[in-house]
Amino acid sequence: MSEERYFDDAELKALGQRTLDLLISSIDKGDRATAGKLAQRMYNEFLGMHDLYRDWVTHLLTFIGERFGDEVLAEALQETVEGYTRRLTKRYAGKSARQRIEMLLAGFRGHLHPFDVQEDDDTFVITPRPCGSGERLIQEGAYDPPRKLLRIQKAQAMTFNQADFPVYCAHCYFQNHVPREPGDAPLFVTEPSPQLGEKPCRILIHKE
Repeated sequence: MSEERYFDDAELKALGQRTLDLLISSIDKGDRATAGKLAQRMYNEFLGMHDLYRDWVTHLLTFIGERFGDEVLAEALQETVEGYTRRLTKRYAGKSARQRIEMLLAGFRGHLHPFDVQEDDDTFVITPRPCGSGERLIQEGAYDPPRKLLRIQKAQAMTFNQADFPVYCAHCYFQNHVPREPGDAPLFVTEPSPQLGEKPCRILIHKE
């Protein structure tokens, strides 16, 4: 049995602390250099966890689609997307249009990539630069060998009538059809790019 220690007690304690707490402590001490490093570390930690779950979900959808076919895949997506989207809509109940926009954009920032926001009289238009999930999967080659995650071959509703459609991106179709309240518009609507992975999609949020 080795008697060598890799970390002293202070280091072990720090390893178990949230990066956020260490970052705030560094800011309070005026240690800008350490704070900057911790901010980057926190971003890397969150992005790593974000991508792990993104990849896991996409692999799971691939398993469902390849094993059981498009019909069961669509049922699984509808059931699960409606589940989390309906929970989201409850949080927006009674909120003003401005509050809804701020809450939604906070969620989009959770993908850890920038996006453009434009406003006109009726609508907010969000353009990811790039999409932190679906578009990045394509750009990373996740649908090509050796990973070969599923592309839905048949053009149909959940693929926005595009053939050879990346399976992860199919969840956007179902999000588009969950109303904010019964009989109301959805929280937001995704317009997929005709050239996924090359040109950005758009997300529309209607003020009313």
